[in-house]
Amino acid sequence: MIRKTCSDGVGYSVVDLTDVRHVFAAAVPRCGGSLEAQADDALKTIEAVIREEGTLGSIVHQVVFLGDYSQLHEVHKIIRDFYGPEMPATTYVPQLPCEGGLISIEALGVGRKKGDVDILRFSDQLVLARHNNISWVHCANVVPRTSATTTYDRAIDAFRNMQELLQRVDVRFDQVIRTWLYLGGIVDPEGDSQRYKELNRARADFYEGIPFLRDRMPVQQGTVYPASTGIGADHRDVVMSCIALDTDRSDIIAMPLENPRQTPAFGYGCHYSPKSPKFSRAMALSCGTYATLFISGTASITDSETQHEGDVEGQTHETLDNIEALIDGPNLRRHYLPEMSSSLDQLALARVYIKRKSDYPKVAAICRKRMGDVPTIYAVADVCRPDLLVEIEGVAFAERGTAGCAGGHC
Repeated sequence: MIRKTCSDGVGYSVVDLTDVRHVFAAAVPRCGGSLEAQADDALKTIEAVIREEGTLGSIVHQVVFLGDYSQLHEVHKIIRDFYGPEMPATTYVPQLPCEGGLISIEALGVGRKKGDVDILRFSDQLVLARHNNISWVHCANVVPRTSATTTYDRAIDAFRNMQELLQRVDVRFDQVIRTWLYLGGIVDPEGDSQRYKELNRARADFYEGIPFLRDRMPVQQGTVYPASTGIGADHRDVVMSCIALDTDRSDIIAMPLENPRQTPAFGYGCHYSPKSPKFSRAMALSCGTYATLFISGTASITDSETQHEGDVEGQTHETLDNIEALIDGPNLRRHYLPEMSSSLDQLALARVYIKRKSDYPKVAAICRKRMGDVPTIYAVADVCRPDLLVEIEGVAFAERGTAGCAGGHC
């Protein structure tokens, strides 16, 4: 189901689900020099991949990792000029690429092996892709517009802006399946609190009363939140993005996943944060014999305690152990996804956030050995606890049997 290719400067996965082709690509410039030269190399590498896979013009979502956020306006113009009217929803993340360049790029393309996917490009913040009576809404680079300065107020404002963007295409916030929250100075103090704790407080207050995916689940759950990553960034502000799902099809199932090795994040004690982080460890979207697994940012935590303090290799292994336990067959069965199973070699895309750039060679060696040839972005970023040295997220696929989607196309 997943075909992967990794070579110097680029890694990509191709996932064919019935008549729909998903291409996940991660590109690191193969040249030095100016920002323009590096960006052009990365963009042309991704373009070549998309063309080779027969899905040219299909990039719907893109994340640009910048080592120097003061170059944002320059890179924004470079990318706009490159894509023209086919601009994907693009988030600019102030995180230094571990490989040492000025920029790295992650992209998602969606196309059909037969026929076309309908892609509606409203702006570089909002793109909608439709196929088989399913709409995927990609909402990018959401930032606060308020003049308020506190993390809480700025995060609340960004969530409201995200909600307004979704409303432009008649999508409700309870249809969000995955979010990314990038916060500068994530573990820094703010007043008597901490910036990450204030982000959690804002998220908890904004999510209050939102019945996430209630009409998508096979059985009603007591508490449901989207999958999410909350991670540090070099710029001081907050930047957000999300994916939402809109469909009338009754055979599309959404199931939040929790990890048997970990306490649910929303169940953490108040000593971690006055209002706990409101996210699920993963979100599974199932159609017939297939499931797409959106894996939240995962770290070296069992129950609710950090493991292997000061040992980046131990933390990397523990993090990957957590992802394995989250997506394996027994855990999927516990979450009403019978006869399905996944593993690290079923990852189609990964991001690895590393607190200390000097740890990159050790972390990358472990990830490549255990994850194999998966397109991966490695970025320098603070994790949400001072004692955590690495965090990993990704997209994986699970399959039941060998036939296509039962009763429809996914």
